[in-house]
Amino acid sequence: MQQTTIDVPAHPGTLTPAHAARELGLKREEFDLAVHLGGIRVLPDAGGGGGRRVEQAELDRLRGEPGFPSTLRERVRIVGTAEGAALMGISPGRFTRLARLGFLIPVRFYRNRYRAVVWLYLAHELAQFAARADSGPALTGRTPETLRGQLEAGVDLRARNWRGRHLGLLLRQAPDAWARAGVVAGFLAAVEVADIVPDPYERSYVNRLRVAPPGHAAPGSPSAHLAESLTTAQDPDEIGWLRGELAAEVELARTEKPAPRPDASTGARTGGRRARTAVEQPPPPRGPSGEHPHPAPTRIPRSADSGGSRVTRPGLPRRDYGDRLAVPRRRATPRAQQPDSGAGLPPRGLRAWLRRRSCRATGPGARSEQATRSGR
Repeated sequence: MQQTTIDVPAHPGTLTPAHAARELGLKREEFDLAVHLGGIRVLPDAGGGGGRRVEQAELDRLRGEPGFPSTLRERVRIVGTAEGAALMGISPGRFTRLARLGFLIPVRFYRNRYRAVVWLYLAHELAQFAARADSGPALTGRTPETLRGQLEAGVDLRARNWRGRHLGLLLRQAPDAWARAGVVAGFLAAVEVADIVPDPYERSYVNRLRVAPPGHAAPGSPSAHLAESLTTAQDPDEIGWLRGELAAEVELARTEKPAPRPDASTGARTGGRRARTAVEQPPPPRGPSGEHPHPAPTRIPRSADSGGSRVTRPGLPRRDYGDRLAVPRRRATPRAQQPDSGAGLPPRGLRAWLRRRSCRATGPGARSEQATRSGR
């Protein structure tokens, strides 16, 4: 009898993000943006894989909204400068000036092929700003003198406004105080975090909870460097505010739960990974009489002419060189008093010439030549 196998889902009543995006008629990047903005509620993976799941009840809620799916897709539609300016009925130059002055807050950015930063904005937020009654002077007419002075001074609040928005969205998703501290630390330089969190174990735990800069760039690439520079706070007042937030979150986290640190008794990191601790080495073995098999090195003084310095040598038994040292060394005879062993001989150069001639005469070539002559 043939048996039929039925696949039971590991998480009944929930869907993966890719499956939920297809059910809602969204692209994956649109779905991620909706989750980031809080439009779609997700749950952490119960299996501990670090992923996210979407409940079926959440999909039913979104499908029940009036105008689905166009309303949901309109809430996550992003536009650039040209399309945003056309949507608001202004020129691209005025749109850029409004964004630099902080009237329009970007939601994303990317690096184009010309290595320039392109900021993206939510279309429905631009439409709401253009429809406001108090936005008329900003959209039409001459820019006020104070704002023109700021633009001439080089004011550009797009990166700072994006950081503030991104920080708020991440803090809303953080589960506890340590996670919020890691989120805030992600917007500060490493030296600022080390100044606020001096404890090495707490700082390591906070850095482990840091949220990576947005984007899918490879580590070390120009896009990754750009994302890191835009995510790190630059203005002194912004840095001071983030330092205060980090100190407050760490102080609150200490009261809720201490940071993981090594346990002195077991060598394990409490609440985290196993720590690397020094293992106590057993004492070295000793001989039958209680002596160490390798005695400690003995310091032997040098002679007085060596400057009185000491050297360390192994404590080995010294040999008796008394008999050999007692034999007096024979003094070399001066060169001028040596007898001339070459007396009555030709000069040295002539002797060398005669020696080379005798070698040639008795060499292999000479013997073959003599044999040839004798054969003739």
